[in-house]
Amino acid sequence: MNANFFFDRAVKSLDRYQYEKALKYFRKAVEYEPNNPVNHCNMAGILSETGDYEGSNTVLQHILDKVEPSMTECYFYMANNYANMERFEEAEEALVTYLEEDSSGQFMDEAEELMELLHYELNRPAKVNRIKSREGMVEHERARELLEEGKFAQAVKMLEEIVADCPDFLAARNNLALAYYYTGRFAKAKQTIEEVLEQEPGNLHGLCNLAIFFQHEGKMEERNRLVEMLAATVPFHQEHVFKLATTMGILGKHKEAYGHFRRLSKDEEFSSDPSLYHYTAAAACNSGHYEAAEKYWRYAKKLDQESVIPDFYLAQLQQRQATGTKVMKVSYHYHLPFEEQFKRWEYDGEVMTEEARQNPLIRSSFFWALRHGDPHIKLQVIRTLELIADDEVQHALQSFLQEPGEDADLKDAARLVLQQLESKRSRNQERETQEVLPDWHPDWQKVLDQATQMMDKRSDHFWKRELEVLWSEFLSKLYPDIPNIRNTAGWAAALEYMTAKRRGRAYTYEEVAVRYGISSSTVRRYVRQIEQICSNDKQDDENFRPFTENI
Repeated sequence: MNANFFFDRAVKSLDRYQYEKALKYFRKAVEYEPNNPVNHCNMAGILSETGDYEGSNTVLQHILDKVEPSMTECYFYMANNYANMERFEEAEEALVTYLEEDSSGQFMDEAEELMELLHYELNRPAKVNRIKSREGMVEHERARELLEEGKFAQAVKMLEEIVADCPDFLAARNNLALAYYYTGRFAKAKQTIEEVLEQEPGNLHGLCNLAIFFQHEGKMEERNRLVEMLAATVPFHQEHVFKLATTMGILGKHKEAYGHFRRLSKDEEFSSDPSLYHYTAAAACNSGHYEAAEKYWRYAKKLDQESVIPDFYLAQLQQRQATGTKVMKVSYHYHLPFEEQFKRWEYDGEVMTEEARQNPLIRSSFFWALRHGDPHIKLQVIRTLELIADDEVQHALQSFLQEPGEDADLKDAARLVLQQLESKRSRNQERETQEVLPDWHPDWQKVLDQATQMMDKRSDHFWKRELEVLWSEFLSKLYPDIPNIRNTAGWAAALEYMTAKRRGRAYTYEEVAVRYGISSSTVRRYVRQIEQICSNDKQDDENFRPFTENI
């Protein structure tokens, strides 16, 4: 008699629904092979079937602690046992551990069903940081949201990390190319999409993006060859239909775009989106189908009654008919044309609403125009960005100042806006600091003084202000448990290193350590302390919204 003998007896007992006998035989199998996790797992399964969920979990925990720690499915079994005992908090903890540790994803469908149950019972979603069997997908979804919100710099950073960790994650690589494209980094965008097509030559998102890049570069022969192939493509998946429709519009193939958009407008998933009807109307108008364009803009108006956009284009159609104009070309952007929108903000006294500030279509258009618009458009964009006034705007204006070929007057205007943003931020920071820090200790000031003195020849006013904000933020979050600041040079060096990192300049610990006369390990230690407190809040085609690749 050996473990297999008792295993066979246990299975036969199970077939006859003789659970007590099956449990006895599985216990004997465990005695003969105590290091075989399968026997333990079978015993836990019998206990769960008989309602002894507590005993089952004890066995499962023993497997993880003593027998086979890599047997991550035990967490899933434990989650089910806890759920049967209505201990939902512990069930959630076990399930999250399973999702974050299990690489095979054997029970993913069942885990999603259990997650829905726990969401209902706990009245909140579970906090899953990552799903190991779907490596990078949670992070990718967040990066996709950042893209669609117009927060391109943050999206680039997150997508670069995903691609570095998961080189074959083509959806993330496609979206990274898109993020590069919308920030004007065309060489990086093209390189990234070529990497996609090296791995999968028929990737539709990659082919569409490559065609746009060829048009941007003026490589019309390559562009036309690719457009001819895309024009003959009829995608099955709706997101591919949308991608192809938007690409055809950007490339000036309005008739093909119109066909694809019409197909989407008949789909229930898309038919409630007013922007889709605007795209369809624009494609119809640009193809010369003015009656159809009017119909689709009226659909858009019905769905988005508060928007002025459908009314604007309907008025344009009436004006065309009244003046006898033969051709009318319109932008696919679902917002007013630049000149019209600026006129309303600057001359008609309209206020930019919070919705407009956060609208990714408007934001992406502004960032695009700041890099590629005519000088008068760039000036209008710079003035308008002051109304948005967030970190993304600050980053865009700082990048604009670093462009060597930009007009000096435009750079002066950008500097003025940056100064106003910095001044406003400084006032807010001072108010917050005063509320949190009733007294400013002389030792804290010594750190600032040494850091700003060392940075004098290598930085401007904005860098120094960033350093002050970082130091105040660090102290405010620690207060009242602020440690004694004895090593002034160490803290000052760490502040300079962190400020440079936030501004996109790469210093090494050794470089900073030499300047301050301390060891690189000292710099690293103080940087780590600042990062632990402050890092959670700070993140180191022209015609369409950024349509991201979903999965």
